[in-house]
Amino acid sequence: MTERMNIGGAMVRTTIGLLLLCGLAYPFAMTGLAQAVMPNQANGSMVYNEKGQLLGSKLIGQTFIEPQYFHGRISSIGNDAAGSGSPNYAPSNPALKERVEKSVEEWGKENPDADVKRIPQDLLTNSASGLDPHITPEAARVQLPRVAKASGISKERLEQLITKYTEGRDLGVFGQQRINVLLLNLEVQHEMKG
Repeated sequence: MTERMNIGGAMVRTTIGLLLLCGLAYPFAMTGLAQAVMPNQANGSMVYNEKGQLLGSKLIGQTFIEPQYFHGRISSIGNDAAGSGSPNYAPSNPALKERVEKSVEEWGKENPDADVKRIPQDLLTNSASGLDPHITPEAARVQLPRVAKASGISKERLEQLITKYTEGRDLGVFGQQRINVLLLNLEVQHEMKG
C-alpha cells in the first residue's frame, strides 16, 4: 500500500512539475526571448500609419476592391484569421472550375484593358491558409492599366513601386518573388495624396 502511495505521489509531483515547466516556464521564456530578439514579428508584424493607427498585418492578406489599388489573392474565408484554411478542391472538382471561371469573368470586368488569358494563377487561386498577403510581381503588373487609370499614377511610377516592393526568394532559393499587397497599396495611397 505504501509503495502504491509513493508511486501515486511521484506521478502527481511529475505531472505538476511538467505542467509548470511545459505549461508556464517554457511559454514565458519563449515569449520573452521572442520579444527581446524580434519584437515586431512576435507582435504580429503590425503596420501602423504615421498617426499610430493600426492598418493591418504584413502576415495577413486584406481585401482590396477599389480600382485604384492592387488586388490580392482570392480568399474564400474573407481573409479572416480566426478561420484560417481554404477549400482544397482537386483540379477535377467542378466547384473549382466554376469558381475559377467566375473569377476570370469578374477579373475581366474589373480589368478591361488586360488580356484575361494572361491572368497569373495566384490571382485565381486561394493560398492554403486563405490569408496570403502576397502576390507575384506578374500579378501586380497585369493590374497596372487599371491601377494607373484609377489612381492617376503613371504606369512607369507604378512599375517602380512594384520593383521597390518585390521581395526575393527566401534564403535566395526557396519560394518565389513576391509583393506584399498591403505595403504596395499603402505606397500607392501615399502617391495619390501627393
